Amino acid sequence: MWWTQVGDVEVLRVEEMLTPGFDPAFLFPDYDPEVLLQHPQLAQPNFFDQASGKLMSSMHSWMLRVGRHVILIDTACGNDKVRSHPAFQRFHMLHMPFLDRLAECGVRPEDVTLVINTHLHVDHVGWNTRLDGDRWVPTFPNARYLMGRAELAHWRDPQGGLRVHPMGAEVLADSVDPVIDAGLVDLIDFNEEFLPGLSVQALGGHTEGQLAVRIQSQGQSALFTGDAFHQPMQVYRPDWSSRFCERPEQANATRRALFEQAADSHALLFPAHAGKPHAGHVTRRGEAFSFEPLENSTR
Repeated sequence: MWWTQVGDVEVLRVEEMLTPGFDPAFLFPDYDPEVLLQHPQLAQPNFFDQASGKLMSSMHSWMLRVGRHVILIDTACGNDKVRSHPAFQRFHMLHMPFLDRLAECGVRPEDVTLVINTHLHVDHVGWNTRLDGDRWVPTFPNARYLMGRAELAHWRDPQGGLRVHPMGAEVLADSVDPVIDAGLVDLIDFNEEFLPGLSVQALGGHTEGQLAVRIQSQGQSALFTGDAFHQPMQVYRPDWSSRFCERPEQANATRRALFEQAADSHALLFPAHAGKPHAGHVTRRGEAFSFEPLENSTR
């Protein structure tokens, strides 16, 4: 079982799937394959699938245990959901044992007390809901669902998220609106603390209101970074935004600032899609950064 500790907070990874994902030249418009030669770490099979030429891509939730709370950060893709956009066919009508893997961590859906969506893209909100007959119902009926106030407003604005990513309409309909309609959503603002030592900070650029979840506990710190960076490759190329970033220049600036923050504070970074071991530290050498994968992340 994937597990680590940040101060008093236990962190577990609940896997939905770990597969080859996007061709790097598709995901990163500025991609140059020279990066694999310059940094052989990135060409290892945990990060790069040689057979397909695609980046390894993880879909998972980060689960936190802190006091009486069981918290899920992002909820992957979900089952039984129509995803009609060609880029998202690997998310279409899934039947994954995500809830079984949650049970392996000793948690039932009704045990979850808080769900945090860093942003409202297809692969971050899917298990917010499950299909019950012909209705989408909250998967975690006793949880409060935290969403960024700015992020939700962005998707509600006709000139906002749906203008850039119209395929998000499917996602809102089956994975966001049902939990709002059920009265389970609380909106949160940038830099707001929602539990002692746990807060959110702005990571704009990928989406208008994307959040990081920040832990400060017993002198240790961590950041759950959503899609501020998709792959360790971007640690070495912080000016490579993905094609799914709404504002690439802002995303580049956010990413660089994030890496500077993490290097200065020695914060452990928990991205949403990196291959094994799925988390790590960033170190700085002049203007450049390096990625140090987390060791001993099992129990």
